[in-house]
Amino acid sequence: MIKDKIVLVEGDITDSEVDAIVNAANTDLVLGSGVAGSIRRKGGPQIQADCEKLAPVELGQAVATRAGGMKARYVIHAAAMRLGSTVTHDSLKNATLNALKLADEKGCKSVALPAIGTGVGGYKIDICARDMLHAAYDYLKYVPDTNLKEVRFVLYDRDGYESFERALAELPED
Repeated sequence: MIKDKIVLVEGDITDSEVDAIVNAANTDLVLGSGVAGSIRRKGGPQIQADCEKLAPVELGQAVATRAGGMKARYVIHAAAMRLGSTVTHDSLKNATLNALKLADEKGCKSVALPAIGTGVGGYKIDICARDMLHAAYDYLKYVPDTNLKEVRFVLYDRDGYESFERALAELPED
């Protein structure tokens, strides 16, 4: 079942024991505040240095760096917004799908994603939950030979978790 591969967790994404964690990135790959700031602090300065070599990226694209001092092997930077701008439905959908595709290409079996765009990106958590969960569901459904066994959404607070929980319940049974 597709929905069995989607897991919700409340906590800090930088503590996730997965193959890759996804960063809510901007197209310049500047690790500023929110999830990106936590990744910079926990993973160390090498992640930002790696980002500088890869930047800029197109809106909706994803690139991978090492994960520094975190438990994950990779950080996948999903660029859902430009610096100083906001997240849109299309940019979030594309960033989510491209992050999952890149995790797959890297041979990852597990990936953890935050609620991309709900901080400085200005995207409402309920809409984010629906958009990201539908993208993950569609990816798992239409890429049958995926390496991904677990797509974990790590939500920082209870409200975020509950928004994703409601949206997950709305996904079709397969």
